[in-house]
Amino acid sequence: MLRNKGRPYLFSNSIAPPIVSATLEVLKMLQESNELQDKLKANLTRFRKGIKQAGFTVSGHDTCPIAPVMLGDARLAAQMAHELLDHGVYVIAFSYPVVPKDQARIRTQLSAAHTSA
Repeated sequence: MLRNKGRPYLFSNSIAPPIVSATLEVLKMLQESNELQDKLKANLTRFRKGIKQAGFTVSGHDTCPIAPVMLGDARLAAQMAHELLDHGVYVIAFSYPVVPKDQARIRTQLSAAHTSA
């Protein structure tokens, strides 16, 4: 009962050691170079520009690596996600009730590990 109800135990979960170690390594990498940040920014710019030129609407901020491609129709979003996976592109389709009705989308997430190809 104390563990579940006692205030000292609420919100006292510690961060797992591997997460601490990975975070410290990332901070160290960021102090040494901006190369990965610069590559991610270039990937975001290229993707957003290309997706807009292809006639799609991309939501979110230009600096966020998550770029929702708005499709509106839930079936279309699911079909597009499935077909992209067949081509080796992993995206997730989101539709109601996860997002508002008629705002179905595929969620793309870019990283510095992505290449132009």
